[in-house]
Amino acid sequence: METISARELERYAREGGYFIIDLRSQEDFARAHVRGAVNVPQGKFRGELPCRQGRDVILYCDRGALSMSVARELEQRGCHAKSVVGGYRAYCEHMRAQNG
Repeated sequence: METISARELERYAREGGYFIIDLRSQEDFARAHVRGAVNVPQGKFRGELPCRQGRDVILYCDRGALSMSVARELEQRGCHAKSVVGGYRAYCEHMRAQNG
């Protein structure tokens, strides 16, 4: 399982072609999320996350712990999964710093 930074997540979202999964609640996702992400709330991911052939699966949650756990599980199933260190909070901090 690979970990990536909030900066890398921003780059992947901008480039497209990645399967980005937001593990936060539907309410949190509706308020704001990473461009191109799909919402699979925690507790609903077990056995439901497909491996996409030829595409990295990038996971994030609020702070990063859940996404690391899910990424490990997906790796055991043969997927190439990446978890965002610090989760959505780190992504928001990075974006605030980028926008001054």
